[in-house]
Amino acid sequence: MATILENVSNPKPPRSSSFGVLSARRVRSRGLTSLRFLPYLLTITQAATEAAWTSRSDVYEYGAAANPEMAPIPVLVHPPSLHESGPTRIIPFDIDDYLEIDHECTSPNLMASFLRVERGDTLDTRACASSQAFYVIRGSGVTSGEHGNITWSEGDLFVVPVTEGAMQHTCVSGGDANGGAAIYWVHDQPLMDYIGCKPCVKKFEPTLYKRADLLATVEEIKHTPTEDGSERNRLGVLLGNVACPQTKTLTHVLWSLLNSIPAKNVQRPHRHNSVALDLAVAAKPGVYTLMGKEIDTNGDIVDPIRCDWTPGGVFVTPPGWWHSHHNESDEVAWVLPMQDAGLYTHQRTLDIRFVDDELALHRAGRIRGSAFAITNRQYTDMSLIGSQVPVPKVLGMKRVMSVDDTSTRSSGKNTPENSAHGSNQAYHLLQRTPSWPETPPPYPQYGAAFQLVQQDGSRRGSTQAYHMLRVAQNAQLKMPNGALANQPSAGNNAGC
Repeated sequence: MATILENVSNPKPPRSSSFGVLSARRVRSRGLTSLRFLPYLLTITQAATEAAWTSRSDVYEYGAAANPEMAPIPVLVHPPSLHESGPTRIIPFDIDDYLEIDHECTSPNLMASFLRVERGDTLDTRACASSQAFYVIRGSGVTSGEHGNITWSEGDLFVVPVTEGAMQHTCVSGGDANGGAAIYWVHDQPLMDYIGCKPCVKKFEPTLYKRADLLATVEEIKHTPTEDGSERNRLGVLLGNVACPQTKTLTHVLWSLLNSIPAKNVQRPHRHNSVALDLAVAAKPGVYTLMGKEIDTNGDIVDPIRCDWTPGGVFVTPPGWWHSHHNESDEVAWVLPMQDAGLYTHQRTLDIRFVDDELALHRAGRIRGSAFAITNRQYTDMSLIGSQVPVPKVLGMKRVMSVDDTSTRSSGKNTPENSAHGSNQAYHLLQRTPSWPETPPPYPQYGAAFQLVQQDGSRRGSTQAYHMLRVAQNAQLKMPNGALANQPSAGNNAGC
């Protein structure tokens, strides 16, 4: 054994000077001990692997490659004439060749299509997507599949999550002389294709938006006065989902808005980082969108491209471009944009901006880097306390970075006990705390503090809540009765 170990730790090279190409088979054929030559074989294999990996690397000079040249997203139109006649079929808005992307797409993350279904026909759709949206342009019918069956008619919209099988869309009524139903279908399979994954988790449940409910909400908004008493020139409703309370979006990826423009009105330019795939729902001649990369000192778009709205047609608004909507007709116009802004909102990168806000900043000599809603004062206060959450992480609790400027400055101490930083922390912990394991509800002490905050938002109430919570040094929450929360009872197995 000692001899073998010695040979392994200090192997002698073979007599042949060509060991660099000596195969394991030749080693065995010569009757040599494989352990003796293992380090050499491993070295050869490792070198080959490293050479292969290294051959795939590229290194660029930062200034030349920070903004790589990529195919731009073009301003293109998918006209309604495509779905107004012809057989039952899917009509893809596929521009992957324009974008130099190797899979079907309308934008880098989304694919848009028209569905035309003749009366009495059924059309199957499939997508390897985490989100699919269907807006009914015309007609009525039934959609069935693994999520169940629903009926739909003009102006309805529904979204479905991961869907393994096909969805069947049957036209009951064509709705007009075109003799068939038309549906606007958008999904995020291009995003899945790009990141190389197949979605397997439902991030939301199938959701239906009825036309009557949407219009009723718009009507309600119309009669709600603005804060400054001015007339609204933008009557729109964002389509949210109960599964997306933070982003307030159609799904975790998709975003949509039913937006109306009053007659003889203009919606001033705005811009956002997501691509918009805009469906003109209703419009008379004289309704159009102007879009371009730059604005002048008056907030007008420089050298704009004009896209006229044709009901039932879709046009692309490139990311980051300023765009304004104009209605020179005598009737209200409607548009339904579909975007991947659910994803952008989650990433805090949507960065939607309105031209008059940006002009005001420029006149004040300021240029902001992001439109994300956090103030300079918040950053300043966060730096004063070292940008640290003042309490340790506790199971079932939500920690929040929040500083009350008045309380912090008056006390002179940046601690949870002497500022509303800790108080706001306690308020959010109180909201998010799950049921307590050792004390049955209700919890009168906590409830009293919670009620104070709910009623007037006072710092007194939230501070009271913080002191009632009393976070212990060992990161365990103390119960009102003195016991520690989240502790297993004597009969429980702490390792489970």
